[in-house]
Amino acid sequence: MKVFLIYVNDENFYRLLPEDLGGSRPDDARIKVMGFPPLGVETLAPVLRQHGHQVRMFDTCHPRMKEPDVLQALREDRPDVAAISFLSTTTYPAAKSMAGVLKAERPDIPIIVGGVFATMNKDRILRDCPDIDAVGIGEGEELLPDYLAHLGQPAAVPGLVWRQGKEIVTNIARPIIRDLDQFPYPDRTTLPIDYIESLPLDVPAVLSLDRFCTMQTSRGCPYTCIYCDIPALTNGKWRFRSPEHVLGEMQQLSDAGYRSIYLTDDHFLLKRARINDICQGMIKRKLKFRWGCEGRVDSVAVDQFPIMSQANCGFLAFGIESGTQRVLDRLDKKQTLGQIENAVNEAKKHGIERAHGFFLVGSPDETEQDILQSFRFAARLKLDTFGFNRLCVYRGTPLWHEYLERGILDDERDWDKWFKCSDIDPTVLPSETVNRARQKGYALLFAHRILCRPIQTFNLLRTLGRHMKFTDILRLLASPFRRRTLNRKPELPARMLDLGLTAPVRAAASMSAAQPAERPAEVPA
Repeated sequence: MKVFLIYVNDENFYRLLPEDLGGSRPDDARIKVMGFPPLGVETLAPVLRQHGHQVRMFDTCHPRMKEPDVLQALREDRPDVAAISFLSTTTYPAAKSMAGVLKAERPDIPIIVGGVFATMNKDRILRDCPDIDAVGIGEGEELLPDYLAHLGQPAAVPGLVWRQGKEIVTNIARPIIRDLDQFPYPDRTTLPIDYIESLPLDVPAVLSLDRFCTMQTSRGCPYTCIYCDIPALTNGKWRFRSPEHVLGEMQQLSDAGYRSIYLTDDHFLLKRARINDICQGMIKRKLKFRWGCEGRVDSVAVDQFPIMSQANCGFLAFGIESGTQRVLDRLDKKQTLGQIENAVNEAKKHGIERAHGFFLVGSPDETEQDILQSFRFAARLKLDTFGFNRLCVYRGTPLWHEYLERGILDDERDWDKWFKCSDIDPTVLPSETVNRARQKGYALLFAHRILCRPIQTFNLLRTLGRHMKFTDILRLLASPFRRRTLNRKPELPARMLDLGLTAPVRAAASMSAAQPAERPAEVPA
């Protein structure tokens, strides 16, 4: 059976490498992209081949893998099934459009979608998009081959949600996969794309031109941070691959010439003995790459930083989120300022080249002074890089459920949207105030780094200067002080639109369905 695996990439989180850094022209077959590889479809491809299927992969970050290109491939290859993968609400419109284009050309082709957003909104997607025939819930390594084996009997596939006439059918749940060692290693050779190591998220800063890829050695997270949907996806379970299986993949990557690897585990620092075994194995095998990961500051595995450094771990990212304990508690982080400082200090003490801090601004009940305190806290920490992003709410997170209870969101009408909390929550500072405080905080942080940590700052700029023009570095440093816009702006909740509001009512009581549906006399901009 011929299968198309199509990853719909988020245009806000990748960039083509400029030609002056060796990037390819849009008409070239092979390109270089600052961004993460589509590990989901890369993982599924060899699994499907083991079941005897022919697979063709697409990543829409490639200029020749856009809708017209996939459509042309559909005409030429005549696949039996199209499987579309996408991560979040920001890429749902593009995934829906892709399904529509394929279905218009081939009304007979079954189209199944998967990913985080699809799992969270399976029945709504099928009601909203008639071009999608089925949604695979959760992990696909077992579900997708089962679906292909039962195309005429979708009711026999656990974990599948599908359309039977006008009815949406939800099959029995499929258990989460316990044995992650049973599957082959991902296919990193088929896509004509070189993924380039850059700073986290959407920061256009090239760190190296070494051969780069991502790996996943474990899945899930047992914590309950209010802005995260990962625990809901995996029932709060954390599962891991054995050190032997991980080391086998690492050896393969080293032999293939990869020199930089980023572990995309939701929480790598969770099992001390496993980390030690992996690092000892890397040292023994003399693997020729540097690597990085992310984890929590309160992990018991903080004492593994020495062996991680010996195994050539050069990057650690921590979800710090705030510099005040009150805001950390509001976010349900279950960590302390002391634990944050200790983890960062230990990382730098034991030779981790780059420590990164993820911060959030615009949280519920956060004051302007809290935001500035987060920047002062970041200045005290021995971080090399950092990012301060506005808190957003997505369906499936504890914060989304809180907003439903408070009457801010309507689950039936807002399910396909995402919101900046400062745009909808009256307990959050207005967006203008958040942005102003963030700009002031960055100015304080930059000044502190230049005056108090000039060597660390110089080393970072030197790293960036290896592959970036001086003007591009200046533009990067100036970016926190410019208004940034995403390609798809967040929408307002349905209830705010019903009330004719353009900003949340900033009162002691939050919006609720029981309030009179009338516009207040004065609404702050």
